[in-house]
Formats: sequence, C-alpha cells, structure tokens
Amino acid sequence: MPGRAGDRAGRVTVTGLSKRFGQVSAVDGLTFTVEPGAVTGFLGPNGSGKTTTLRMVLGLVTPTAGEARINGVPFAELANPARVVGAVLEAQGFHPARTARKHLLTVSAAIGVPDAAVESVLHTVGLTDAGDRAVGGYSLGMRQRLALAVALLGDPQVLVLDEPGNGLDPEGIAWLRAFLRGFARQGRSVLVSSHLLAEVEQTADHLVVISRGRCVFQGPLENLRNSRRPRVLVRCGSHERLADALARTGVVEIDTLPDGWLGIAGTDPVHVGDVALEAGVAIYGMVHEKIDLEQLFFQLTAEPWQVR
Repeated sequence: MPGRAGDRAGRVTVTGLSKRFGQVSAVDGLTFTVEPGAVTGFLGPNGSGKTTTLRMVLGLVTPTAGEARINGVPFAELANPARVVGAVLEAQGFHPARTARKHLLTVSAAIGVPDAAVESVLHTVGLTDAGDRAVGGYSLGMRQRLALAVALLGDPQVLVLDEPGNGLDPEGIAWLRAFLRGFARQGRSVLVSSHLLAEVEQTADHLVVISRGRCVFQGPLENLRNSRRPRVLVRCGSHERLADALARTGVVEIDTLPDGWLGIAGTDPVHVGDVALEAGVAIYGMVHEKIDLEQLFFQLTAEPWQVR
C-alpha cells in the first residue's frame, strides 16, 4: 500500500515493534519516529536491542509484533530501496583482493546508478587516493568509510548506521560528525546507533534511549539535558537549619540522600557556603554535581522498566 504524501520525505516510523527469540525478548514495544532534517541518536548498552531494531527497520528481521515503515511503507515495499535508504550495519563483506573503486562499481551497477557516483562517494568519504588499493589492506576506519560510501551510492533520503564511529581516529570522528549534520541539514534523515555517548551529544538533535529492549527516553537532546538539574551535594552539621536558611533565600529543592548528604538544586556551592556560614552550620563536605549525557545515560539504563 503506498504511503501518504507526507511520508515521502525520508520519515521512519516505528510502532509497537517487538521481537522475541524463543524465551528472550530482544525488543519490547518500541515506538518512535525519525524525522527528516535531524540526526536521531539511538542509544543503549550492549544487548539492549539496538541492532535487532535496526535490522527490523531494514527488513532483515521479521518482527514478532508491530511494524517499521520508511516513507509510509515497509522496507520490502520500497520501489527502489537503495535510492531511499543507505545503511551500514557492519563494515564487512568486502572481498580483500578487490579495490574499493571496483567494489563500488559493482554495487553501482547492481542498484542502477551511473559510474560517476563512485567517484563522488569516494571523494565524500575521503578515499579517493586509496580507491585503487585492495580492501584487504584497509584499516577498520577505512573500511567504515568504504561501507558509508556504499550506503551513499544511491543518494538516499535516509541513513541508518550502526556504530559508524568504530575504528575511526579522532580526525575521522570529527569528519563523521560534520558529515552527518550536513546530511541532515539537506532535509534528510539520520538514525545512528552508538554508545560513544560524548560523540552523540555533539551530533544528535533527537535521542531514543533503550534498555533491555524497552524505550526509557525519547525526545530532543535538550529535554534530556534539562531532565536532571545540577545539584550541590552537602554534608553538614544540621540538615534542618541549613534547609531552613536556604529556603529563606528561595532555594527549596532540597533532598536528604540515603548516604546522609543533602542534594540541593537551583543554586551553586558559593551560595550554599555563604548561607551555611551566616546560619552557623558547619560544612564537612561539598560537591558540585554536574550531570552530563553519559551520566544520564547510565541512570536511565539502570532503570530499565521506567518508560519516559
């Protein structure tokens, strides 16, 4: 059945997607959308179901329940899939004795794109000078670039990438970041799986975080950053007196933590120290807790059944 007109711009929709392997639930009721014009980071620890989900999106694994659609139809119903979706699930499958250029020429003939596309993608991924070298002599990072070149041959609307930063050096990771953001700025869609969390923070606009096959967060990156406010952690002589003194200054988000410290949000260590001094409360320890994406990720995936 053809997709709606509004679904023809590279939108990916995942609805109630589940997959069981025997008694093991690899993916459980995932629902999310990958919008054109944005990089969507797909995060989760090893074994969380990321690769299985991507394989279902690409029609390589049959769901137990639910569905994934690209431009409004399942992958198998796309008329010319290479022109719609470019995918890299692993940087393998290259004949070691064949050159990168010959490999790309073979693929271009198979998907019906002109040979000129080969030179274009070699240039895009930075392999022009290495195009006539046998792939068997390539590093892992170079094979990652070649796999991306294959994905780009059809000039797709959507990129689906599983851990594309594996094997890339810092320069290569910076290049990949700039490339993916530029690809999205053209109004195309990027779904990128990774556990290089600091890198995703610099690349993605939207996040889908899963744990044990279930979604624990999805939304704009800013929403995740704002979901955990920085706190000042304090060990002091009197919780009550310090809390009362802080409340008089408008600081009221104060929790007593299981380890006996106070968690104080909405202020900074200097203010807490000044208030404690004026109130005559002894301070025995103070830590400014700043939550970054990596910390949030570990907190989310440590609570696998809390759907956000």
